[in-house]
Amino acid sequence: MTFADSAGRLAGFAGAVLGWAPEVFWQATPAELAGVVGALVGDVQTPPDASTIARLKGAFPDG
Repeated sequence: MTFADSAGRLAGFAGAVLGWAPEVFWQATPAELAGVVGALVGDVQTPPDASTIARLKGAFPDG
């Protein structure tokens, strides 16, 4: 996804969910936007990497 695509999606989210006008979105810092989104959705966990998945498969085999 390009920067323009990402910015467009975030601007749409900010307008639709947060009620931000375009000028508010473009004046906000990435940290401010992340803080507001984090407050709405809570802590987002990073998905496990391949080595973690392999370790879990070994520890909990399906049979």
